[in-house]
Amino acid sequence: MSRIRSKDTEPEILVRKFLFSKGFRYKLYDKTLPGTPDLVFPKFRTVLFIHGCFWHGHEGCKYFVIPKTRREWWVKKISRNKQLDVEHIKEIKQLGWKTITVFECRLRSKE
Repeated sequence: MSRIRSKDTEPEILVRKFLFSKGFRYKLYDKTLPGTPDLVFPKFRTVLFIHGCFWHGHEGCKYFVIPKTRREWWVKKISRNKQLDVEHIKEIKQLGWKTITVFECRLRSKE
């Protein structure tokens, strides 16, 4: 798990390149906001989270499969990630910001 990056992932870079090419300017990983959003658009008071389907338990997604080994540990870990996502979005909304969440499966081409 030490090789799994939390910043500058492939889905993030794809979204960043697209938004930048459309003229949107953003701030990366603002640590002053709860949950350290991937992209922050101060002008629009909006944050963007780009979630991996596996790590954030994207229900109904083919990329979210709980491993067969250490099943209880994985369920606990992914459940905690989902709980933190909900808490962070709630806190950000209380600060008057809008949130957008994009899952990696939405960025992949149809196979």
